[in-house]
This record gives sequence, C-alpha cells and structure tokens, in this order.
Amino acid sequence: MSTHTSSLTWPAPGATPAAFTYATYSRDHVVTWGTGRTTEVSAAPEYKGNPTLPNPEELLVGALSSCHMLTFLAVAARKGLVVERYTDNAVGTLAKDERGVLCVTEVVLHPVVTLAVPVDAATLAELHAQAHKGCFIANSVRMPVRVEA
Repeated sequence: MSTHTSSLTWPAPGATPAAFTYATYSRDHVVTWGTGRTTEVSAAPEYKGNPTLPNPEELLVGALSSCHMLTFLAVAARKGLVVERYTDNAVGTLAKDERGVLCVTEVVLHPVVTLAVPVDAATLAELHAQAHKGCFIANSVRMPVRVEA
C-alpha cells in the first residue's frame, strides 16, 4: 500500500483578481504534487479555462495513458521482452452518461510499441491485456478504458 498526495492553490500565485462572477473568475490554479513539483492547471477552454494549461480532463487521460504504459513496461520486462519505444495518443470523451451526468465517459488508448524482438499480434494483445488489468488508475475509474494497440 502507498499514499499519494497533492495540494492546490487558487488563485494561482500572481493572478490578478477579477470580479468574482461565473464569467470573470480565473480558473487558473497551481497543483503541488507529493514530490514537491508544481503544475499550473486550469479548466478546459470550453469552461472558460486557459487553453495553454492542462485541465483536469487531460490530466485524467494522461494518468490513464501513463499508468498503462508503466504497467506494460513492467509486464514486458518480467517476461524478458525489451521495449525500445512506446508512444500513445490517448483520447478522452466528455459527455453525458446514462444518468444524464456530464463526465468522462470513455478513454481510448492508442499505444504503439516497438520491441527489440518483434512478437505476434496475439502476444502483443496479451501484454496489453495484462497491463490493462494491472493498471491502478484504470482499476480506479468507472468509465470504460479501451486499449486499441
């Protein structure tokens, strides 16, 4: 077991205060991770956020992509397979679910993996299945997370 922390500060340090109305308040804030590193974050542009900063939805998609990759690397290494390169262009969809609630309804991962010794498609699919099953973040969310390798 382990514990992971973050803290956030709003408004972001140095932000210019504006009248506090829905149309005018700044969505920019700073997240400090348990490591001590900080990240400037905002809402998605569709929700009056700063388009130059990551938003919570992107961070969720990135966490799922990162977790799958890290688990894939562990699975491959334990099997003696050498991964030379791993890329992913993950996509998350924000929509209303069956309850009519706006949420991230799906995340699709598109990993492309280069192994030192190529394997067949069935073996690669099994590696991804094991990675998906072992991914802590995918195991923590209720929306489907698909892997389209």
